[in-house]
Amino acid sequence: MGDVMGLFRTRNYSDSIRLSPLWKRRPLIALGLLLVGFGAVSQLLLADASDDFGNYHNRVFTVVEVADGDTFDIDHPDGAYPDTRIRLWGVDTPEVEGSRDGAMHFGAEASAFAKRVLLGRKVRVILSRQRMRDKYNRLLAYVEFVDDGEDVHGGESYNERLIHDGLAYADWRFDHPLKLQYKRAERVARENRIGLWAGVTLDDMPAWRSRMERELEYNAP
Repeated sequence: MGDVMGLFRTRNYSDSIRLSPLWKRRPLIALGLLLVGFGAVSQLLLADASDDFGNYHNRVFTVVEVADGDTFDIDHPDGAYPDTRIRLWGVDTPEVEGSRDGAMHFGAEASAFAKRVLLGRKVRVILSRQRMRDKYNRLLAYVEFVDDGEDVHGGESYNERLIHDGLAYADWRFDHPLKLQYKRAERVARENRIGLWAGVTLDDMPAWRSRMERELEYNAP
């Protein structure tokens, strides 16, 4: 023990002090290593994006957990995670208790519907090459039912079903292939006061939607 402590006491650090960092001593080598590192990361990111389409598009999975009306997990590994989290393309269901924004009008109904018709069921995942992940790294998808059941029919779009039944808003914030179709479906639900449209106010809506509605009112002739 004394010998070890002696090493710490008598060690000469002059050599390490004289040495400059690699980027000062060999700038070209350091730059080369940095570029190699960036290249490797870029390749990984590109591979992940292309792999998503091959791993998920037009494939059938089982729903293993439901977070709320528009977010759930399917039984396919996603990196270090045992399951993949799906966020529906083009729709936004009201938030539920425990979420960042708190419970919203019709959030509990949308979540209960999702658990009833999704949990344990097989669904077909459809991706758009336009964008496959959101900022939280959730897989953006259209989802279709592939088996018949009490409430749904094989091949029916779950995304559009939510809008049709007044359980979700058509999400206008982002362009996607079915944006206009979903807006038309919402118009029908709204005109017939289906689901949340029976009594929703601007203050009940998600912040993004309330803001857009107010802008439309302001700009109306």
